[in-house]
Amino acid sequence: MPTVRPSDGLLAQALLLGGWGCGEARARLAVKVFKEEYVTDANILLVDDDAQFVDVMRKRLTMRSMEVFHAGSGEEAMQKLASHGEIEVVILDVKLPGCSGIEVLRLIKQQYPLIEVIMLTGNATVESAIDGLRLGAWDYLMKPCSIEVLVEKVKEAVEKKRRHEEKIVDARVREIASRRG
Repeated sequence: MPTVRPSDGLLAQALLLGGWGCGEARARLAVKVFKEEYVTDANILLVDDDAQFVDVMRKRLTMRSMEVFHAGSGEEAMQKLASHGEIEVVILDVKLPGCSGIEVLRLIKQQYPLIEVIMLTGNATVESAIDGLRLGAWDYLMKPCSIEVLVEKVKEAVEKKRRHEEKIVDARVREIASRRG
């Protein structure tokens, strides 16, 4: 019986759902079914210390089939990322208590390179925008931002992350299938 590693993620779930003797085609089908049944449009971590802004954004994004987690500081954001592996996109304010959003972006990209980050701020400078994009932010938006624009950016970021994860899953399916002979 092949060993399932925690890093196998959806693939391990698919193999468990489909059975060990399932073969590559059945494992791929199980991954597809698993994604359709259990994956929301987006899993977002909103990092901002403005409670009113967070409340409004959470409601607006939730209405659009997105699951929203919240953190009020960079430290709390890193804790949420560690405990909620389903988070795909971080919407990150540049101005945070403690460390700056740019510092948090740097940490996220070091520890969770597949997670996409959208910088969102009311206090933008050209320098902070360049820094954010250089460090790997998906985009950099100004508050107030149209919800339609933000949702579109989130969807684009989620699509990119999921495509990348799908390539990883495909490679793991081939690896596991090749181990079986």
